[in-house]
Amino acid sequence: MAKKTTKPEEIQIVPVLVEPFSLFTDFDIGLFKSGKHYRLYEKMGSHVLEKNGQSGTYFAVWAPNALSVSIIGNFNGWNKSSHNLMPRWDSSGIWEGWIPNIGNGEVYKYAIKSNSGEELEKGDPFALRWEVPPKTASIIWDTWYEWKDEEWINKRKDRNSLKSAFSVYELHLGSWKRDPSDDNRRLTYREIARDLVPYVKDLGFTHVEFMPVMQHPYEPSWGYQITGYFAASSQFGSPQDFMYLIEELHKNDIGVILDWVPSHFPNDSHGIYRFDGSALYEHQDPKEGYHPDWKSYIFNYGRYEVRSFLISNAMFWLDRFHADGLRVDAVASMLYRDYSRKEGEWVPNMYGGRENLEVISLFKEINQEIYNSFPDVQTIAEESTAFPGVSRPVYSGGLGFGMKWMMGWMNDTLRYFERDPMYRSFHQDEITFSTVYAFSENFMLPFSHDEVVYGKNSLLNKMPGDEWQKFANLRLMYVYMFTHPGTKLLFMGAEFGQSAEWDFRFSLDWHQLDYDNHKGVSNIIRDLNNVYKSENALTQKQFDADGFAWKDTTDRQNCVLYFCRKGEQETVYIVLNLTPVPRENYLLGVPEEGNYIELLNSDNKDYWGSGQMNELMKTENIAMHGDQYSISLNLPPLAGIIFKKKKE
Repeated sequence: MAKKTTKPEEIQIVPVLVEPFSLFTDFDIGLFKSGKHYRLYEKMGSHVLEKNGQSGTYFAVWAPNALSVSIIGNFNGWNKSSHNLMPRWDSSGIWEGWIPNIGNGEVYKYAIKSNSGEELEKGDPFALRWEVPPKTASIIWDTWYEWKDEEWINKRKDRNSLKSAFSVYELHLGSWKRDPSDDNRRLTYREIARDLVPYVKDLGFTHVEFMPVMQHPYEPSWGYQITGYFAASSQFGSPQDFMYLIEELHKNDIGVILDWVPSHFPNDSHGIYRFDGSALYEHQDPKEGYHPDWKSYIFNYGRYEVRSFLISNAMFWLDRFHADGLRVDAVASMLYRDYSRKEGEWVPNMYGGRENLEVISLFKEINQEIYNSFPDVQTIAEESTAFPGVSRPVYSGGLGFGMKWMMGWMNDTLRYFERDPMYRSFHQDEITFSTVYAFSENFMLPFSHDEVVYGKNSLLNKMPGDEWQKFANLRLMYVYMFTHPGTKLLFMGAEFGQSAEWDFRFSLDWHQLDYDNHKGVSNIIRDLNNVYKSENALTQKQFDADGFAWKDTTDRQNCVLYFCRKGEQETVYIVLNLTPVPRENYLLGVPEEGNYIELLNSDNKDYWGSGQMNELMKTENIAMHGDQYSISLNLPPLAGIIFKKKKE
């Protein structure tokens, strides 16, 4: 926790010490009230600054239904009557003022008396730092940091583009790694940087995605119940410590995606729920303002001041923390008014429909502003329905996201691979269907945290068969994932085949990397990332139907699939043997005469496979799969092979 600058016993209470002062211009107020202020964090909250040569802190808070607002903290003995803010004259609902002789490190809250007489103590919605839970006060702080990631920022356009390799390692800061020698203690941001950066770099991931790092009081929410939207979680250190972690990732050519949660917030008494005694940030009507799944509250997306708050928050993390993208949580729950609600439990839109028109316009506005101000970043929607144009530009009628999670692919793929190979021949459509719609959006293929909790089992233990077959199936599924059109996301632990489900209370089972079978999974992930990054055929047209073609989906009896990925110059071929039966001298059609080489074979002994590899494969004048030539190769059991024509 930050150092407090004043001890309560030293305080002498003098009423009305707040001096009039404002960072707001009339133009700012106009933008705020019209939902168009995209940098509210520069004005709202607490800001240390000088006035007439004296240092102090300026406070500004939106509480239009308050009768009075004062600042309370250690510096005034938490006295509600000594430091009263003043309401602005312009009906904006903003209370503000400047207090001398307090600065960074002071804890504070707003004491609010509502127009109904209710007395509340609230943290600052724009606080840049908070006390460590279970304490709930805000802390005066700043986001000054001397960044040293210019090299990354200058080349981010190429590393972050839709034609680049985009392989994301998703992790939860509190459980990626803990200190077993110190009572299972969480690591700090700086300790995580020390271990995470070389680990991710070695495995070849291009990006990391942090599950919500914003201040949250309840650890079992995994960060998805946020009370401090503008503060990095104090459980791991200061905002500058988190900036250091991001900077170290950038220095090692690793981008950073942050999980962003504009869909709901909790009702903790110190948070934004009923902030001034009224439904300020949320809807008054529970049919619109209460989320039945998460027992939390939904933002009033049609209220202009709330829109300014949300858009400013998205911009804040890209601006002050140099994030390279935002993964927006639970987009489907926001787009539909009847999401997870029964008949009679929801309010139709003005046309009688189920679409949330205010959310649709908000997403368009957010994405337009983000890409206008930060054209090299990406926004990624977790959206599970067939809502049209999620990742299409606003000018063509889309929502404007850069990418969308391909939830259908994830569900179909896991359902298929969970099947006993004996029955897979009857379900080949499950694994080929995704390409029917694969190019309707810019899809990211996610195996996320949601697939390995609540009794769903780990990815490894979803696989059927004995121990060898489980690992072989997992490696095979990863080959399919990394060669399927779209970008990639893998949740922590899956990269070495962790056996147990994820548990946010404990570290990953790092000891499993001492075993060859788990080490083999780690090895193939490293090599798949390297192939994905080095072969342009896998990235240049990853969202374009011209970049993919099925070569053969008809061999249902043997459960063999054959397809190719096309770049501007080269083609890469992929064959999958989805049963534990090896296929010797299997013919595959190829369009060009010459020699073909394996880029990766998931049966490699380095991956804990059986080692049935293929040496140089020469073409034969045997027409196959619509091609003039063919090659003969051995298909190992439960294995995927990536190959291409050797350059002469």
